[in-house]
Amino acid sequence: MKRLSWIGPLLLLLLLATGCSPLNGTKSEVNASTTTPSSNNPNATVDYSKSELSTIYLAGGCFWGVEAYMSRIYGVSDVTSGYANGTGEDPTYEDVIQGDRGFAETVEVKYDPKRVTLTDLVSKYFKVIDPTSLNKQGNDRGVQYRTGIYYKDKAEASIISAVVEQEQDKYDKKIVTEILPLTNYYLAEEYHQDYLVKNPNGYCHIDLSILDDQEIPAEEEDVIQIDATMYPKPSDEILKSKLTDEQYQVAVLKDTEHAFSNEYWDQYEPGIYVDVATGEPLFSSRDKYDSGCGWPSFTKSIIPAVVTYHEDTKYGMVRTEVRSRAGDIHLGHVFDDGPQDKGGKRYCINSASIKFVPLADMEKEGYGYVTIAVE
Repeated sequence: MKRLSWIGPLLLLLLLATGCSPLNGTKSEVNASTTTPSSNNPNATVDYSKSELSTIYLAGGCFWGVEAYMSRIYGVSDVTSGYANGTGEDPTYEDVIQGDRGFAETVEVKYDPKRVTLTDLVSKYFKVIDPTSLNKQGNDRGVQYRTGIYYKDKAEASIISAVVEQEQDKYDKKIVTEILPLTNYYLAEEYHQDYLVKNPNGYCHIDLSILDDQEIPAEEEDVIQIDATMYPKPSDEILKSKLTDEQYQVAVLKDTEHAFSNEYWDQYEPGIYVDVATGEPLFSSRDKYDSGCGWPSFTKSIIPAVVTYHEDTKYGMVRTEVRSRAGDIHLGHVFDDGPQDKGGKRYCINSASIKFVPLADMEKEGYGYVTIAVE
């Protein structure tokens, strides 16, 4: 059945009551997949008024389900439905379903990078789309139902591409999801906004129960997210030119610097300590203490994920080596003789493997999103 060009607004709204579009777009089984979104939105009780929000645009078929799904990911402040990356201005829904203007049904996702990273958002997006399907998702067919990730900041392209590369390993077919700069975005009509909240039994091609088991941090400290793809490891040639001889010897070749004569052993100024090779945040001054060993000592890393652990049997001892996640450089060792009221760990770290960023400089150096770990 092809869409009749003379269809009136009233009939169009009646069709919308059972599906995301008339059958030109085509939804051959409009009642075959309906779902009732959970009323438990973890973002409903989160105060985002002081958050520095980022924005990404995602096309994944009918925007009703994508909007409902993304809005329920912890760390997402707001989601709207609209039309993106087409030709002309101010398209209506009737314009879009014709397909000749090239608009994609797209959601605008505003999120707090301190609570959820772009990598996590894009990874969760891939859980609910078929990225190998061209111009078709669920029952919906047409160019307006293509999948796409549209960004405003060029720096985000490499982050998105890294996720796509990981996802490609899961498929035999090539991923056809677009990764493009956002050229335009227009809000869809009001009846499309929060459609599945207004119409709980409305059509949705997405299984929203995927989010039922998502972990919600119990404490504000736990909301810090550090994206490893933002801190790629340089080549060995670049490291040799970038690092001092001592830094290279310690960080890359696993040497150990002298106690009590290294740069940070007795420094306690507020700030963070980052991987000397990649710049990834590793430790906070808030967790630094005087252990008396002569090297910088910390009770924990900023978040557990930024360090890795390896058995070290050199010098006739069995110790636990600590390495950085993104840079995979030697940091030092962790011992069980730290302050018991802080977890009992002592991270004994070489100054040559880390770089200090003062709290006052963190924002301008791109670490504003982890100031919560210091203040």
